[in-house]
Order: sequence, then structure tokens, then C-alpha cells
Amino acid sequence: MVRVAKKIAKTNAARILDKENISYDILQYEPGDGLNDGVSVAAKIGQDAELVHKTLVTVGSSKQHYVFIIPVDEELDLKAAAKAAGEKRIEMIAVKDLQSLTGYIRGGCSPLGMKKLFPTFISASAEHRDKMIVSAGKIGMQLKLQPTELAKATNAKFAAITTTAD
Repeated sequence: MVRVAKKIAKTNAARILDKENISYDILQYEPGDGLNDGVSVAAKIGQDAELVHKTLVTVGSSKQHYVFIIPVDEELDLKAAAKAAGEKRIEMIAVKDLQSLTGYIRGGCSPLGMKKLFPTFISASAEHRDKMIVSAGKIGMQLKLQPTELAKATNAKFAAITTTAD
């Protein structure tokens, strides 16, 4: 069941958007069935998977961390990501390091409100869409907003960084 909530406890990500005067909708879903992967979340909130985005945290060969926001039904192209970031090589961080680095857990990692604002890249496929959906920073809660507004709030750049999942 999808609800656009009016009175709920806001996450740090939502508060950041409020502070920036960025319009968004909160979409909630029931996470209790354990199906919390991006494609399942898209189905639960009644949205196309190409609109729902996952937030991936990486580290470059320079030891700099980067955030990549891509559709849930696609995969990060590590070579394209490295090129976009100006790195020789990019790799995913270990899941065990996610919370200490960002403040978020797997499945609830928002590009907004991390402990530090890392260089951020959004899939070029989102740039000309009216809306996109990202985690609100809590499993069971998503934010629907304009991609250009998300880019503004995260200082993100749009880049061709994905490959289609098999």
C-alpha cells in the first residue's frame, strides 16, 4: 500500500529538502516482508523501476568517496563512474562500512543527509524526467522529487554511469 503521508516523522533527508524549499512527496511502503530491493520497492509504491533510484557509495583509487544515484533496474558501470569522477578506478565500499561512513544502513541510504557531502553523480537518464524517487533515509520511506532539485541539494552532476542489469 502506498501512502503520501502528511503527518509522519520526517527524516534528515526530508528536513534538508524543507530547508532548501524543495518540493517533494513522501511515499511509504511496508518493509516487513523482507522484499526491500529496489525493484520490489518500486512495485510496492506502484512506480516504474526506471523512476526509483538506488544510492551507491564508492571509493576511488585516490581514497575519495563518491555517491552514485542510478535506477534500481540498472547497474553502476564502474569504468564510466571512474571517468565521471576523474579517477583511475572506482569500487563499491563494503556494506559493513556504509553506516559508519554515511550514517545510513543498506536499503535506507539516501543521497541527502549523509555524515559528509561526497561528490555525487546522478544517472543521465534522470536529468530530463519530471520526477525521480530516492530513499528518504529510512527503510519503508521514499522521496519523490524533481531530479534537478535533487542535484541542487546534493551538488550533483548528471553523468552516463549505468549499464542495464542482466
